[in-house]
This record gives sequence, C-alpha cells and structure tokens, in this order.
Amino acid sequence: MQKEGHVEVSVYQKAKKGNYYCGDSYFYHEADDKFICALADGLGSGEFAKESSQIVMDVIKENTSDSVASIMKKSNKKLVGKRGVVLGILQIDLRDKQYAYSSIGNIGLLTVTSDSIKKRNIPQAGYLSGFDRPFKIMSDDVEENMIFIMFSDGVTSKEISNSYFHNQEVEQITDTFSYQYKHNMDDDTTLIAMKYKEGPQ
Repeated sequence: MQKEGHVEVSVYQKAKKGNYYCGDSYFYHEADDKFICALADGLGSGEFAKESSQIVMDVIKENTSDSVASIMKKSNKKLVGKRGVVLGILQIDLRDKQYAYSSIGNIGLLTVTSDSIKKRNIPQAGYLSGFDRPFKIMSDDVEENMIFIMFSDGVTSKEISNSYFHNQEVEQITDTFSYQYKHNMDDDTTLIAMKYKEGPQ
C-alpha cells in the first residue's frame, strides 16, 4: 500500500480460477503535481491477455505527464496485431484539484465523497485494438478525503454496492473485499482503492 504523497493507494488482485497469469495489469504514480492510475484487462485470460495489458502499462509509465486523451491514443497504437484490452485511466491534477477519467470497455470507476455521496462512471463500450476511435473524457473537482475505486469486470455491480465501500480507509476496503470474495473468482479481478488528501500523508 502507498501512503506517501497526496493519494493513498491499496490494491486487491487475483487471477481467474485455474490460471497462473492474471490478465489485468495496473500502474499508479504520483509526481509533484499529478497522480495517475491505470487499469487494463486483456481480452480473454491467461498469458496473452497479460501481455497486452502489460504493453499498455509500459506506454503509460513512459507518458505519465501526458493528458488522458493522449495516453489513450498512444496505448491504442501499441496494440496493433495484439490481443485487445479494455482500459481505464484516472489522472488527478494535484495543483488544480481536478480529476479526469476515461474508460473504454468494462473498467469501472466509483467515487465516494467524505459525506458518503457515491457516483459511478459508466464506461464507454468497446475495447482498444489499434484502430482509431474517439474517447470520452470525464472531469470533475476533487474533494478532500474523496475515495476513488477502480475495478475490472471481476467485480460485479452487486459487490460494488456494498456498504463497506463507504469506508474512509482504503486498506480496509480492499481487505474487506478480499475477505468477502475469497472464493475462486470466475474472472481476473482487480480492485484499486485510492484516497485523496490535500496535505502529505
């Protein structure tokens, strides 16, 4: 778990039952004025799904200061001839206190304010596979102690509606999710809980 900086992060990840490789890949990074978190799920499962999702993470690592739209386009171009991916990218401008988010395919984003107001982003249908396509970018203000939860399709709508997602401690969110759903998953599953604070942790 990351505690330093403005954004505290805790991650739960597990491969689909019977698989050694998890087809989900994620990356997060905080610099002086920006925080970025990305989650990709390679189509299908196993080693080739992991290869495609990791290719996208490598692109994002090299372009953390780019806009969300630019990163989506660069990631898409790298997937020519590869298995496609679904992808979600969250970027928080720590100076302007705004966040931008884009998602194609079934990577979800849930935000929870300190007074427990929940808002769920509806992902754009489709997937990245190297072909040019438009991307929708959502932006909004960041509030003190706001929780962001990104998740792959191994997390269902029923699970995401549970009351423990109101918890203000990100490690407790991922620990509770792990405890509640520790049985074998029917799909690769990744859940990333993040908490924004104006001052350093």
